[in-house]
Formats: sequence, C-alpha cells, structure tokens
Amino acid sequence: MIAATEQPNAAANQGPLPTSPANSTTNSTTNKPDQKPHAKPDTKPANGLIKWWTRKSLVIALLAMLSIAMHLLLRFGFQTTLPVSNIPLLLTLLLGGVPQLFDLSRKLLKREFGSDLLGGVSIITSVLLGEYLAGSIIVLMLSGGEALESYALRSASSVLAALAKRMPSVAHRKHGVELADVQLQEVVVDDTLVIFPHDICPVDGVVIEGRGVMDESYLTGEPFQITKTTGSTVISGAINGETALTIRTTRIATDSRYAKIMEVMRESESKRPQLQRLGDQLGSFYTPLALVIAGLAWAVSGEATRFLSVLVIATPCPLLIGIPVAIIGSISLCARRAIIVKSPVVLEQIATCRTAIFDKTGTLTYGKPTLTEQVIASGFDQREVLTLVASLERYSKHPLASAIMAAATEAGIELPEATEVGEQPGKGLIGTVSGHGLQVTSRHKLTQQNIPGIEQLPQVAGGLECVVAIDGRYAAAFRFRDAPRSDSRSFVKHLGPRHHFARVMIISGDRETEVRYLANQVGITEIFAEQSPEQKLAIVRTETAAANTLYVGDGINDAPAMMAATVGMAIGQNSDVTAEAAGVVIMDNSLTKVDEFMHISRRMRRIALQSAVGGMTLSLVGMGFAAFGYLTPVAGAILQEVIDVAAVLNALRAAFPPKVIHDL
Repeated sequence: MIAATEQPNAAANQGPLPTSPANSTTNSTTNKPDQKPHAKPDTKPANGLIKWWTRKSLVIALLAMLSIAMHLLLRFGFQTTLPVSNIPLLLTLLLGGVPQLFDLSRKLLKREFGSDLLGGVSIITSVLLGEYLAGSIIVLMLSGGEALESYALRSASSVLAALAKRMPSVAHRKHGVELADVQLQEVVVDDTLVIFPHDICPVDGVVIEGRGVMDESYLTGEPFQITKTTGSTVISGAINGETALTIRTTRIATDSRYAKIMEVMRESESKRPQLQRLGDQLGSFYTPLALVIAGLAWAVSGEATRFLSVLVIATPCPLLIGIPVAIIGSISLCARRAIIVKSPVVLEQIATCRTAIFDKTGTLTYGKPTLTEQVIASGFDQREVLTLVASLERYSKHPLASAIMAAATEAGIELPEATEVGEQPGKGLIGTVSGHGLQVTSRHKLTQQNIPGIEQLPQVAGGLECVVAIDGRYAAAFRFRDAPRSDSRSFVKHLGPRHHFARVMIISGDRETEVRYLANQVGITEIFAEQSPEQKLAIVRTETAAANTLYVGDGINDAPAMMAATVGMAIGQNSDVTAEAAGVVIMDNSLTKVDEFMHISRRMRRIALQSAVGGMTLSLVGMGFAAFGYLTPVAGAILQEVIDVAAVLNALRAAFPPKVIHDL
C-alpha cells in the first residue's frame, strides 16, 4: 500500500500490510502464540440456535394446524363425540402449549413481562375452561409469531451468510516438494500453501512464488482484479485467476477474513432489534389493559368464558408478527438496493440521529485522486521516476496508486516488472524495479530517515502527496487532488430539512487547507482537520453524548469512530463487509444510497407501528364485543387471526420499494 501523506498523521491512518518475506526483519515466531493450530474454525453460521428455534416453532405451528383440522373433521365430518374429537387438540396443548408455557415461565422468573404473556394466560385459561380449540389456536398464533421473529433475525445477515458459504474446507499445503490436502483447521501461521487456478484463497497470506491476479470483489467491493506477485498480500475469500500462486500464511483460518464474516453474522443475529423492544414497550401497556378488561368482564357477568374470550382476542400477535415482518421486508429491500444491514437495530436508530459526521476521503469525495504535480529532485528524470513508481504501484490498490497508474498510462509508459514488493515498518511501500531500489512513502517517514537529497523536499502544499526515494536518495514528491462527489453538496444540503439533522461536520486527518477547500464546496462549515484516529474517536464520543450521531466513513480507518457513533456506516469501494464497526455497509459508491437507507428506515418504522398499533386498536374493539358476550372464545380466536393477517399484509409493504426512495 502506498503510504500517502494526507497530513502529518496520515501514517496512523494507513493499516500496515504483512511484511514481505524477502525483506522481513521480524521474527515470524512472534505470531505463534496466537496460532491455536488445533482450533476448528467456525465455518458454520452462528445462527444454529436461531435456526433450531425457528424449526421448533414451525413444527409446533404445523402440529397445531393439523390438530385443528383433525378436530374439525372428526367433530363435523364424522360426527364424532366431543371427547374423542378433542384428542388432537389435547396433543397440541401438551406438545406445543407446555413448551411455550415453560419458556414464558422462565421469562417471568427473569421479570420479563413481554407482550406474549397474554398468550400464556389464555392457554392456561382455555384448558381450565375446557375450550381446547381456542387454546390450540392460541398455540398456533404464538408459534407462528416466534418462527417469524426468529426468521427476521436470521435474515438480517443473509447476505453475509451467502458469502460465508463460499468458505473452502481444505487447503493445499506444500512441504518441500510434496503437496498434500489438509483440513483448514490444520493450517498454521508460516505454512506454505499453493492456491490453484480459480481456487478460493482459504487464509490470509503473502505471495512467495508466482505471479497472477485475484478477484477480491466479494470482500472489498472493488470490481477489478488485483495483480499479485512476490510480496503481495492475499486475503481469504479472494478468487484466484488462471495462475497458481504459492503463499506463506500470515493468519490461521479463525483469524482470517472469512472468520470476521462469521463474527459479524453472530453479532447481527444475537442482537434483538430495537424496534422489537419497542413492541415489548407497547405490550407493557397493552397487556395489563387487556387483563383489566378481561377481569371486569368476568366480574360483572360472572361468566369465566368472557374472561377467556377477551384474552384470546387480546393476544398481541400484531406485535409478535407484524414488526418482524416489517424488519424482514426492509432488510430485503436494502439488500436489493446494494445496502447490507448488518445490525437490524440501525433501522430504527438512524431516524433518531441529529448530528451527521463524515470522513472526507472516499466519503464526500470519490476517493479517486488525480496526479496533479510531480516535483522532481535534481539528478532525476521525470519520465523515468514515473516509470519506476508506476511499476511498483501496480501491486497496490490504494487510490493514489490508481492515480499514478492512470498518469503513466496517459503518458504511454511501458512498465517493467517489479520484484521483492513489500512494506517494512516505518518505510512504506518498497520494491526493486529495473535494478533500482524504490521506496514510496510519506513525507514524515522519509524525513526521519535523513537520506541524501532530502533537503530538496518541497514545502508542504495543500492536497495529498507521497514522496519517492530511489537507491536510497530522495527523488520526487507526487501531489494529488481528490474531487468531491457530484451529489455531495445536494446530499449535505438536504440533511436538515428532510432528515432533521441539526449539525453536519467533517472529521478528517487531512490538512486544514484541504479539508476547508472540500467543506466550502459541499456546504459544510464545521470541520475538524489533522485529527488522528484517537482524536476522531474522542470527538465522536463527545458528540454522541450530546445527541445521537451518524458517522459515515470508509469502514477501514474509521472503525473506532464508527463504533462510538450511534450509527456507523461504511460506504464506497473501500468498504469491507467484514468491518465490525459499521452497522450498515453501502456497496455502491454513492451518497444516494445513504439517503435511500434513511428513507427505507423511516418507512419501515412507520409501517411497523401501523401494523402494531392498528392491530392493537382492532383487538381492543374486539375485546369490547367479547366483554359484552358477543364473541365466544373460538370466534375471538378466529377474529384475532383475521387481524393478524391484516397486520402482516400491511407489514409486507416494507419489502416493496416506494415510488420515491430518495430525495437527491
């Protein structure tokens, strides 16, 4: 990676690549305490418990439907006596109702009085009063709601799960001249592996033999192939091209890129959406109200069946089913719009954010700077320097590398081969081109080395830069400019009136002149320039303590700030779906997608509340009729099912895009 000087602290923002074996001065044994060579990598999605719970709920729901059908057939089709026709219902209450009551009792012991408490009370009451059909219908409603809720959480990471399925199970380990297939969990750091043509790279590593290309788009979002040669890094999950590569492993499977995907999945599936907790909050008012109405109906009429009728129709399935369905639909819609929702809770939280904080490079700008100036030291030729630097930079995917390559292409330069490509701590990108030792790094790193010719280094200027040393002597300074996105100004301008943001700011590590230049172009007045990652984190924490914040960055260098913000969002080609800090990953390189997510979130919340509150309102009306004796327990259960269907149909609207999905 090129070590660009965006500002004095730029080096702190660049994640180091593994050291080239040809140039390494680090003892490889320092990594071995963390190898865990016999630990089996968690290649299975961590949603096994949720899948089991979903299956259990589906089995109970199917059992309830079958039992109800058999009861109706025995009673009205074959005119069987009532005790015999109730046998299927009793089986449902025993095999399905008892486990649900057990789960509810555990919640009560934990003092968790959720909205499903009414269902448990209704099941017990129906058994005591001999209303087994009504009790079986309640079991059906509760189990169906549980299955849908579990599916909502599991679907939250379905896009990432699709990536995880690509995880290879074996690796081709080389020992001397022998090559053997081994299980992935047997691979340790410093093993030598061969990646066959078109194979998926099983672990992270460094190329030690061969030259080819790899497709990393599944993991980085970058739609092009990356050239690999000796010293180049490879990441697990990348697809090899047509040439075999030999690599030295730098991480075991459990520490590699795919393992990070698994961690993201576990985190996504274990978090209960905030909006679902809002459903419990609604239920905390609704549940005691329903119990009061049911108790009064029983007390005034003296008929216990009225108590059951009220409770049956009061079962809050719009809360248990409607909200998860709205969440599923919104996550699905986001995925179709190239927006990966890793944490469903952000769908609600984004609407509460009042401060928007942006990183600069790659967020408000395209992250594709252009080479605007080459300041060449005396004794060096400009075309020769560009040739050498571009030959080395073809093995980097940094935005400045692309700018240098574009300049070389425009100049019609034919690039020679680079060898021994790597990065040593404190030196930046190094390699050998046409017999010349080359170093591309930052101003700060080069001045620390005090090499010959360093006195010719020009004064600091606005914009981005990298400096070049050839054969241990200062050779040139390259300067770049990064243009703002075409939609940056309109996006920033509409955040206040459309999405109720009170403050918009930029926090960047770049020099103040560069940040101010961009801020004036996009219409932002509040900036924090020349900030290290630690300083960014402190600022975001302060702002989040005052008001909920949205932080938008590239998902790599801004991870600490993203984690401190209320909602962290990764955007653009540098986005990595494994970035643990971001709750949302925008795969397309566009701020329009950020606006789309805000609209989808706001619409999801509105639809979910419509389903929940609307369903509860209809249930309250039905409870009134039941309290006055106009609805039997079975009729109340059937009416509740009709209300459930209406709530679900309304919630399903969240999966379909509206006519207007953004304001830009």
